[in-house]
Amino acid sequence: MHKKFTYIVYQIIMAILAVISIGMLIAYYAKRINIDTYPYNMIDNGIWLVFFSDYVIRLIISPDKREFVKDNIFDLLSIIPASSLFFLFRIGQIGRTFQLLKLMRIMRLVGFTGRLGVFFERNELLYYLYITIAVIMVAAAMFCISEKVSYETALWWAITTATTIGYGDVIPKTGIGRAAAIVLMLLGIGFIGMLTSTITEFFAKKDERKISAQLVKIQHENRQLKAELDEIKRLIQKNNR
Repeated sequence: MHKKFTYIVYQIIMAILAVISIGMLIAYYAKRINIDTYPYNMIDNGIWLVFFSDYVIRLIISPDKREFVKDNIFDLLSIIPASSLFFLFRIGQIGRTFQLLKLMRIMRLVGFTGRLGVFFERNELLYYLYITIAVIMVAAAMFCISEKVSYETALWWAITTATTIGYGDVIPKTGIGRAAAIVLMLLGIGFIGMLTSTITEFFAKKDERKISAQLVKIQHENRQLKAELDEIKRLIQKNNR
């Protein structure tokens, strides 16, 4: 019981840190904060150290290292060294270096959102909805960098593309942007199909429950009718004697 409680607390703490990191990365792409300046760099570095230590410790105590890496790919992505802590990547402030940092932060965003998926696996529709939101955020970040637009514009484009509306006011012109568009379109079609099937299944189950209730009622009435017929039969036999 104590171990289970400790595990739940551990998962909640890690989830809170992941949500904070996701929020910071989205704010960074939206140019609301600069994640490389104080105090955001201290928070980012601190969270990175926690996730890094957690991953290394679990890897060390794991009996099957290869299986652990395979099963915890999102955990690995979340500890990609893309923060100001690794100053080596920022030497000379070369443009390509900063583009690399942005791309690496996209991978960290994928890692953080993937880690939260464990909380939604019990409900298929809820889990797919979570995956859809996560992919939209990541695709918006990719579009923001590749097309050089604001994150708000990229997020608007990602949502309209995923919902298959596609107003056409914002269109991808780069290979990365078009690749993100393809993923979003396929994801949107899948989500609409799953939503439709879930709604159909809901009403089908509702009808099944009604039919089941009616059958139970009919069975109860049949038993009562049989009991009355048996009683009539008994009375007739008694009178004949």
